[in-house]
Amino acid sequence: MARYVDGFVVPVPKDKLPAYRRMAQKAGKIWREHGALEYIECVADDVKPGKSTSFPQSVKLQEDEVVVFSWIAYTSRKQRDAINAKVMADPRLKSMMDPKAMPFDTQRMFFGGFKTLVEL
Repeated sequence: MARYVDGFVVPVPKDKLPAYRRMAQKAGKIWREHGALEYIECVADDVKPGKSTSFPQSVKLQEDEVVVFSWIAYTSRKQRDAINAKVMADPRLKSMMDPKAMPFDTQRMFFGGFKTLVEL
């Protein structure tokens, strides 16, 4: 079953990781309620700077931060677009979306939508 995936890479201050986890748990429940197949948040454990590029370099990781790699899976891009429209209109999420209240620097986050190439 081919799926569509939104992927995210976020620099999170280590001391704000508990707040990020709480935010992600709330957001994940909302995405799942609106139909997402999967909502996964992972914290870097074995991620080192590379010679040319890497996860730490991609977000200009600072010494007191850790990389969080996340994805949300859907059945299709059409479904993703419909679910995201519902999620963005959900008042429970709106209360978390103020960039000043985020437990990370939103300017160094990056994300995108992907068609699956291989699924085993």
